[in-house]
Amino acid sequence: MNNLTPNGETFTELVLAIFRVNGLLLEAGDRITQPVGLTSARWQVLGVVEHGPAPVAHVARIMGLSRQSVQQTADTLERDGHIMYHENPHHRRSKLMEISQRGREALAYVEQRHADWANEAGRSYTLENLQEAARLLLQVADRLEQNAAPSQNEEI
Repeated sequence: MNNLTPNGETFTELVLAIFRVNGLLLEAGDRITQPVGLTSARWQVLGVVEHGPAPVAHVARIMGLSRQSVQQTADTLERDGHIMYHENPHHRRSKLMEISQRGREALAYVEQRHADWANEAGRSYTLENLQEAARLLLQVADRLEQNAAPSQNEEI
């Protein structure tokens, strides 16, 4: 028996559309980044580390991912010469990731290809539609973050 309200049913449709769009965006990102040996995941990590040295746990929190998945991505980036690990003066076991020159060059290439792709894709919509969609998705994300931690008495 389906107990969804009309809003609940429409929200479910939105979630399913987001899942589909997420997969398509990751595929597009992989095509954009492939010529410089990156993936969408590696691009995301480089994009955070570009702003300054950061530990894996910090990058994971920003990206909303598990520390383990970011660690695997970071290790690959380091192996391929896109980042370097350095000692962290604030934490003995949590090294800092820093973008390398090779990583900066790869990121510059990807950012230009992304700009071309985004400009082309964005032409299909009005600016107002895009702004409203972005606002709604940010509101959904905020609401989900607020409700992310179940209470002590709540069953999962």
